[in-house]
Amino acid sequence: MDGKRGYLFLLVALKSMLNGGGGVRAESAAECKGERNILVNACKGVIRQKSPTPYCCQRLRVTHVNCVCPIITPQLAALINVNYAIKVIQGCGRQVPRHFKCG
Repeated sequence: MDGKRGYLFLLVALKSMLNGGGGVRAESAAECKGERNILVNACKGVIRQKSPTPYCCQRLRVTHVNCVCPIITPQLAALINVNYAIKVIQGCGRQVPRHFKCG
């Protein structure tokens, strides 16, 4: 999987989560961009379908969904295996609500 598709995988994985980071505060655009970049860097192995590291799992659990949902399009979602993304998130100990959508 190339870098662009891997980045999209992580974004779509995040769209599957209901609550990000446990807070309801609105993040700034710069904070959201930072969170997305940290997540992508932490989970580079997952892009190549390797098991997530403990740090990747931690980032999957705390990254705010409201930072990811606005940039998800159907075209992005079509590029990855959403079921695999959900499996990774669940394997990291995060609940994935059924039928949750964003973007």
